[in-house]
Amino acid sequence: MTQPAPPATTPDLHALFERQRAHRWTAAQTTPAQRQAILRRLHDAIRARRTALADALKRDLGKSRAEAEITELHPVLEEIQHAIRRLPRWMATRTAPTPAVLLGARSEIQPQARGVTLILSPWNYPVNLALAPLVASLAAGNTVILKPSEKAPHVARALRELLDSVFEPHLVATVEGDAEVARALTDLPFDHIFFTGSTAVGRQVMRAAADHLTSVTLELGGKSPALIDASADLTLSAERIAWGKLLNAGQTCVAPDYVLVPEHQQGALLLALDEVIARRYGDRAWLRAGPDYGRLVDDRSVERLERLTRQSVAQGARVVRGGEFSPAERFVAPTIVADVTPDMPLMAEELFGPVLPILTYRTLDEALALIRRLDAPLALYLFAEDEAVTRRVQRETTSGGMVVNGTVVHLTNPHLPFGGVGPSGMGAYHGEHGFRAFSHERAVLTEPRRSVVRFTYPPYGRPGPRLVAWALRLLERQSGPRE
Repeated sequence: MTQPAPPATTPDLHALFERQRAHRWTAAQTTPAQRQAILRRLHDAIRARRTALADALKRDLGKSRAEAEITELHPVLEEIQHAIRRLPRWMATRTAPTPAVLLGARSEIQPQARGVTLILSPWNYPVNLALAPLVASLAAGNTVILKPSEKAPHVARALRELLDSVFEPHLVATVEGDAEVARALTDLPFDHIFFTGSTAVGRQVMRAAADHLTSVTLELGGKSPALIDASADLTLSAERIAWGKLLNAGQTCVAPDYVLVPEHQQGALLLALDEVIARRYGDRAWLRAGPDYGRLVDDRSVERLERLTRQSVAQGARVVRGGEFSPAERFVAPTIVADVTPDMPLMAEELFGPVLPILTYRTLDEALALIRRLDAPLALYLFAEDEAVTRRVQRETTSGGMVVNGTVVHLTNPHLPFGGVGPSGMGAYHGEHGFRAFSHERAVLTEPRRSVVRFTYPPYGRPGPRLVAWALRLLERQSGPRE
């Protein structure tokens, strides 16, 4: 087995950072055509190495080639194409209105590269969630140091080889290593840090960034609910919840973490979920041998899910499907747990695996109260045919994103911002939103030679300033609030 390369030492990180800082103004002044050329080189290199990347995903996470293409490789290639087509418009200086009191002045908003940026990417979608932010940062004209997760070591090496083949390290560099290397990186005075991972580690990244007043984008997680209204189509709900939950063996930051279903519909939902899982993923033997169902990243993840499940069962929950946990194989069968209550261990933390708690409610008020009591989630999934219910849930809840009658698919639209709120994240990216996340929106105002502002200069006893003050009061009366 090929072993991952040893991590860079801390002195190497300082030298690498200084090399990128020396290049950051050159990168920032590149034209749209130059940045498009950079992105095309990356696009072509990914296509040339897609088999190697897919093989690494198989070794680290048990992903089939089809799942690797659908969830990792194709989305990144689409993200690059989307950016290439629209980059000249994104980079263009935008004219802004100028108030009457600055008559003759010209106002503009100029997107500027932030500078030297750090991307700390996770292990669950280790290609997609490393390269999509990289695309945004390069489109914005930054230099980038990428630190892939050490939990997906074969992907980390494949990414380093890919990026080393395309870029000089003063523009893009890949640093492998463990949490100590990540901490050493966050101690450096980056201009922006982009982190994808857990809320707990996100807090650590934000604390480190605060020492340098470094801006951050935090893509975190949380317990994303799937709320089933009484008006929902249960067959469709089960199909889409099962797909979103079991994608990547449940290791998806926006996977449905628990389901809320009307009390009288729980039995029908459980039957529908059982049917769709059997049809999509097969029986026990095929689950383990077939190519359609992945593995957890390590044995500790299996043990954690087993512990939370067993503790909840001891408190009155019941496993209605699955319940097989094999740390040695990194295997957890698709597991449905019914009769879960909000105070059980399965509801105490994000599950990040193929265990799905089912909670029941009597009234929509009760369901919404639970969702609001928990931390704001990264995603909220509502299944309803009643438009009044949809509007109410939109008004009375908050989440990073929301899908009506579906799960996860909002990530595939590059025109939508993807990000969390509160404990589920800070900032957003994808498409133009990613370009803006890695850019500073600089305000530029050009004051004319014969500016009206000169009439406000002291001494204020002169007629000019007094006339200006009178005119401003008049404007307030004309445009201010009415009684």
